[in-house]
Formats: sequence, C-alpha cells, structure tokens
Amino acid sequence: MKSLIPRGLVMTLAIMVAGAVMSNVTTTKVEAAEPPIDVKAPSAILVDADTGRILYEKNADVKRSPASMTKMMAEYLILEAIKKGTISWDTPVRINDYIYKLSQNRNLSGVPLRKDVTYTVQELYKAMAIYSANSATIAIGRKIYGSEKKFVEAMNEKAEELGLKDTKFVNSTGLNNSDLMGHEPFGGPNDENVMSAHDAALLAYRLVKDHPNVLKYTSIPKAKFTKGVESPINMPNWNFMLPGLVFEYEGVLGLKTGHTDKAGYCFTSYAERGDVHLISVVMKTDSLKQRFAQTRVLLDYGFNNFHKVTLLNKGYQPKGKKQLPVVKGKEDQVGIEAKQSIQLLIRSGTKNQYKPKVTFDESLFTKDGALTAPVKKGQQVGTVTIENTKTDTYGYLTKQQAAQAASAIVTTGQVEKASWFSLMFRSIGHGLSHFFSGIGDMIKGWF
Repeated sequence: MKSLIPRGLVMTLAIMVAGAVMSNVTTTKVEAAEPPIDVKAPSAILVDADTGRILYEKNADVKRSPASMTKMMAEYLILEAIKKGTISWDTPVRINDYIYKLSQNRNLSGVPLRKDVTYTVQELYKAMAIYSANSATIAIGRKIYGSEKKFVEAMNEKAEELGLKDTKFVNSTGLNNSDLMGHEPFGGPNDENVMSAHDAALLAYRLVKDHPNVLKYTSIPKAKFTKGVESPINMPNWNFMLPGLVFEYEGVLGLKTGHTDKAGYCFTSYAERGDVHLISVVMKTDSLKQRFAQTRVLLDYGFNNFHKVTLLNKGYQPKGKKQLPVVKGKEDQVGIEAKQSIQLLIRSGTKNQYKPKVTFDESLFTKDGALTAPVKKGQQVGTVTIENTKTDTYGYLTKQQAAQAASAIVTTGQVEKASWFSLMFRSIGHGLSHFFSGIGDMIKGWF
C-alpha cells in the first residue's frame, strides 16, 4: 500500500496519540546505544516466541556449526511427516548395518540399537529428542525418505522454505562428517553443518508454532531406553535447565543442545512464564556450564524486563478521521476502525515510545480522497502499523512477522450505490447550486 495525499485531504496519517501506543514493525535492526546485557557467547539472540520480535542479539547472523541443534530440523520434518500421515508414531523401523555400527560408538550421543529388533518411530524419536541419539535420527529419516542423503536434501529444502538464509546441512545429526564412518551424505570428512543464531531462533520459532507437540518430548528431563537392551539405559536430557536437573530454570521446556569440538557448546532454549514465551540461542560457548549460564542471562533479561501490552484495541479509530467521504453512494461517508487488537512484548518503561501510523490504500480513492460506492462493510481501506520513536529495537526474525504486527483498517458499515436517477438529480442540484452561486456573486459585484 502507498500513502495517499489528495488535495485538501491527508490520507496518510502519522498519528501521535498520547496513551495510544504501538510498536515498530520494521525489520531494520538498530541496536541500542549501550547493550542492555553482557552475554559472554560469541553469538546470541533472544526472541519473543509469539511474534518473532527480537529482544536482543549479538553476532546473530554469523554462520557457525550448530552441532546437534541440527536435530531441530530433523524433528520438524519427522513431525511434519506424522501430521501428513506419511508415517505414524507406531510405524516400525528396522536398523541396517551402518546405523547399527554407528549406534555402538558410545563416545557419540545415542543408544545401542540392534538389527534383530524392530523399533517404533516414537521409541526412536524420544531417544533423539531427549538424549540426542544420532543413530535414531538417521534411522527415522531413512524410514521416511529412503536414505540419509535424501533426508538431508529435504532438510535443506525446508530450510530454504522457512527462510533460513545462513544454514546448510551436510548431514542430519550435526556430527562432524568424520564421525560417520565414510557415510557422509554431503561434503568432505571434515565438514559440519552451518547455521546462524538467527536461523536457529527462526527454526525453533517455526518448530514450536507449526508442531507444538514437540514440547511434549523436549520437556522430558529423563527417561529410560529399554528396547533391545539387557538393562535399561538412562537417558538424562542434555538440556540441564529442565526441572530437577543441575541448572534447572523455571519455565524451560526445550529445545536442543549441541556440542562438537568445532561448534563449542550451543543451546537453543524455549521457556514460558505466564503469557511471556521466549526463545534464546547461544553458540560457541566454551563449556557446558557456560552455555546454560549465558542462556540464564538471556532469559532473565527477557522475563525481568519485558511484559505484554495491548498496544491497539480492536475498534480503534484514527484521531480526526473516524469517517471517510464517499461519492456516488446513498450516504456520503462511512466509518472506519481497526479490525483487530495488537499485543506486543515491550520493554518495561518504554510504552510511550510507541505510536500508531495509519496508511490508506490509494488505489481505492478518487483524486479528491473519497471512496466510490458501493462500499462493503468490513472492506479494508488501509492498515495501521506501529512505529517506535526510539532506536532501541532489533526488529523481527522475518518481514512476514513484522507485517503481522499490524491491523487492517476496515469500514464499519456499507454504502450502497445511489440510483442513476438520484445521481442525475444530485448532479442537477449541484449544477443549479453553482449557477445561482455564480449569479449571486455577479450581483454582489454590481454593488
């Protein structure tokens, strides 16, 4: 939509209404003059999990190895396949020679699988989501796509579809290719997947939005793997911030840790407290303890400094522009209002920084700034977006998310088109009015 400024009528409104506060929908990232927190991680990001609004970031677009955070994409595709009916939780999965051999390497995260045992998708998925089991991940991917190579191809295709611009997968697990015993799907033996903190946050956002059932599994602190083993194998969740674990943090429900020598210690977390839902990512921290400590810094900042505010109420009417003129209609004007309310997570004490801005669709208006009948009730004539008058915002993960932080401006009633008979007499009336007005001006001129 373009702003419209017709003669005698301003159709683009930058409305600064005290008390009617809004938020910025631009994706331009302008950092605050002073960083609000000191995060000791080479890359980090904190995001509102409901809207995709970035609350903090540090080197978030730098490509790094995500290690087992890769499995968030594997989880996405598996849950997508279940939703489509391609597989089910009870679908049987057999283990081939390669997956069997890989699962016996207990230096890698996983559980020992057997070739003479048939597993269900759910049994393997739990091992992957809780214990980051590499062989289980490959086994499910192979069941869906026929091979790990095709699984990885699908992961890269989905990454492009989701808008992960700084991501490339060479395998489905996040291991270094050299750990795959010559079975690397893509790249050389020393290659690893790459992903930015921004992309990890976006992937986590879509994973939770599109497949919320993922939290049922990622929130399990510990479980036992019993299928095909002589004694149960304890599977503590590598996310030590879950309830009852060593770095427990109130509200954490997921999502995925990661570690290789190249990646360092990584973690993408998802946490909820009340109506505040947060996603945080730290990458390449130098120890297991540090990745959780820095995640705590991010989450503390989010929960302690941000709160949800209804910034625009449904039915909001622009100040001084509650009605729009209408031509060729039975009525000569129609009311307008915001179709929906807008609620955003904002930093405490910054409410007055947010102001509404209304922009009308100029293609709907005459050159004199009027709508032409017929006009339908609920017809969109513009959009109210949000502006931040200060430069302390980081924007959104995507432009699409930014666009959602807006409301349509719609008509509150309908205006039927006047009959040709009415329009004719209206035209005659206007003509006579102009005629007699001209005669009157001429007579006045005589005196």
